[in-house]
Amino acid sequence: MSAIAAVDGPGVPALTEVRVRPAFEPVEDVVRAFVVATMFWGIAAFMVGVVIALQLAFPILNLDLEWTTFGRLRPLHTSAAIFAFGGSALLGTSIHVVQRTCRARLFGGDLMGWFIFWGYQLFIVLAATGYLMGITQSKEYAEPEWYVDLWLTIVWVVYLVAFLGTIMRREEPHIYVANWFYLAFIVTIAMLHIVNNLAMPVSLFGSKSYILFAGVQDAMIQWWYGHNAVGFFLTAGFLGMMYYFIPKQADRPVYSYRLSIVHFWSLIFLYIWAGPHHLHYTALPDWTQTLGMTFSVMLWMPSWGGMINGLMTLSGAWDKLRTDPALRFSVTAVAFYGMSTFEGPVMSIKPVNALSHYTDWTIGHVHSGALGWVAFIVFGAVYYLVPVLWKRPALWSTRLVSWHFWIATIGIVLYITAMWVSGIMQGLMWRAYDELGFLQYAFVETVAAMHPFYLIRALGGVCFLLGGLIMVYNLWMTTRMPVEAGVPAGQPAR
Repeated sequence: MSAIAAVDGPGVPALTEVRVRPAFEPVEDVVRAFVVATMFWGIAAFMVGVVIALQLAFPILNLDLEWTTFGRLRPLHTSAAIFAFGGSALLGTSIHVVQRTCRARLFGGDLMGWFIFWGYQLFIVLAATGYLMGITQSKEYAEPEWYVDLWLTIVWVVYLVAFLGTIMRREEPHIYVANWFYLAFIVTIAMLHIVNNLAMPVSLFGSKSYILFAGVQDAMIQWWYGHNAVGFFLTAGFLGMMYYFIPKQADRPVYSYRLSIVHFWSLIFLYIWAGPHHLHYTALPDWTQTLGMTFSVMLWMPSWGGMINGLMTLSGAWDKLRTDPALRFSVTAVAFYGMSTFEGPVMSIKPVNALSHYTDWTIGHVHSGALGWVAFIVFGAVYYLVPVLWKRPALWSTRLVSWHFWIATIGIVLYITAMWVSGIMQGLMWRAYDELGFLQYAFVETVAAMHPFYLIRALGGVCFLLGGLIMVYNLWMTTRMPVEAGVPAGQPAR
């Protein structure tokens, strides 16, 4: 029996993942495809990130071509990292987890699973080509045009039906906590996507459309969407990953099932209100700004509750960090989650925000979460999944996993420390006045002062990309190993 269970004592249902029965055949080919797509898009996102980091340090690398400018490649990098790399990981792991914890085959089977996979990959390609060609809506995140949004809505509804249908046909009486987080991610992202992307196309055969909101109302909706994309896509979904893969890797029960339920409901309620803190000192009404700041500060409690639950799951199994380098990724990810969810509320406080907003400090904060939390929890999950799905006895090389861990960690440290220093320096230079009350520095002087930090950031990105390439090689060699003996076809290895 697996160790996914609650340890709260009497009165709390023991949520265990019972070994798969012979009659149960999970949909695995689709999950394998999502794992491959996750690594493919991850390397693509990391490579584009290095390119645009170098473009900031050396503007000549924009090449004077409209398709290769920073303005086109930046949204390509952002969407590739979040929706292509992170999204493929979320869809693939959620399909894997819901089948195992519910002991039920994916609703709709292979047909619905493959539609979700290819439909989502088509969305990624359409969005990426739109970014490069400049076919986007005029929003903060350079949203894809209406036809891409419409296609994603169709795919997402099918995904929701498949996930929810699997839960409804479960053989386990209780719904394991990871599925609650995955379900909140799916439902809330659907709501955010539809409202934020409401637009009126000029024609059915054209790419141009007009958004339905304007001015401060559009800004509020955009950041209601933007911050909750962080809250539900980049947090709730990956917390579902944490609640399944850390107990599996550590072979320990979840530290507290009760805490996981408190964590879930408080996080879901509070996060949805935090968006206005991105609009401090704007035309947004002051009470709305204060509301967003207040709820952002309150997010400390549920966020750190989840971090404690994840870390304490290793109680009695900390020695595994010496022998299982893949587990190091997952545990370090939880530590970065705790750090990012401490820094975010601090930056939402108005006096701090006055210094940090529009500076590289925000970039450092975003990447400590994106690289340290999101990417590391994905790496840990993929390192666990590949031997299971390809039915191999173990990873090809644990030493390469250790190399990946330390190179990627060094890359993150270089990146975020450079951006922290650069951002604070930037904010202080912008608000510096001389004895006559004039601005002490021209804007171009602040740009020139950031050049060495841009170089350090690019070096950090190169380290992170190198770690990803090491991981791809290790996983490729793992799939070429002999199949684990005694595992029947169609059955999981462990």
